Amino acid sequence: MKSLVLFSILLAVLPFSGGGSPAAFAQSIPVDQDNPHKAKALLDQMVQALGGQAYLSIEDISQEGRTYSFYHGQANSLGIVFWRFYKYPDKDRIELTKKRDVIELFNGSEGYEITYKGTHAADPKDLADVLRRRQFSLDWIIRRWLSEPGVALFYNGPSVAGNKPADQVSILNARNQGVTLDIDSSTHLPLKKSFSWRDPTDKERNTEDELYDAYRAVQGIMTPFSVTRFYNGDMSNQRFLTSVSYNQGLGDAKFDAQITYGPKPPVSTQ
Repeated sequence: MKSLVLFSILLAVLPFSGGGSPAAFAQSIPVDQDNPHKAKALLDQMVQALGGQAYLSIEDISQEGRTYSFYHGQANSLGIVFWRFYKYPDKDRIELTKKRDVIELFNGSEGYEITYKGTHAADPKDLADVLRRRQFSLDWIIRRWLSEPGVALFYNGPSVAGNKPADQVSILNARNQGVTLDIDSSTHLPLKKSFSWRDPTDKERNTEDELYDAYRAVQGIMTPFSVTRFYNGDMSNQRFLTSVSYNQGLGDAKFDAQITYGPKPPVSTQ
């Protein structure tokens, strides 16, 4: 009975593969005693393939690369070089342009943009997008969701992601947030992540996918040097990394900011 209740919740929150119907999605997740064990075994394999304890012990990440934005699936820029500094679990700093003179900074539930004019609060919609993606990031799913009480795992069966054979697993946490992972059947590395949410303004359901490719071993951690994001089926962003390093001892001061112009952000209630 418990499995059936969790399964009905899952149908309400998870994206249907390929835009199919709830009935088709139901057929892809058999509810039986062995199904959660199969899903857990695949996820354990995935974590080991990513680097095992080395992956789980990441404290900070430093990246360099180039990012491209798209509108309705069409490129709308020539690409921007970037440097990204991330400190687990919720500090992010992105420096843009060759001069590194545009900085997007996110610390906890607050966000800022730093330019030659000074520092101002991040656009509320942009901040909401960043906070949502953080909650559904692969890092948080593996290191937080899977260790939380009340998490439910489902093996959906074989799939294809990035033109590679995969096994698909869905994860539902106690907050009724769901995500689907496609795991490479050969390497056991994650190929695709999918999640959906309902827009609080227009009440429409939106879906976001990420494809991971061009894996390389860096300090014992398998790292995707190519990440492609899709929004409601259209390509929205691509990132290509040129270098990555882990656990460089990034200090908290790198993520601090004080607003110097514009309205101050509302006081966080989180």
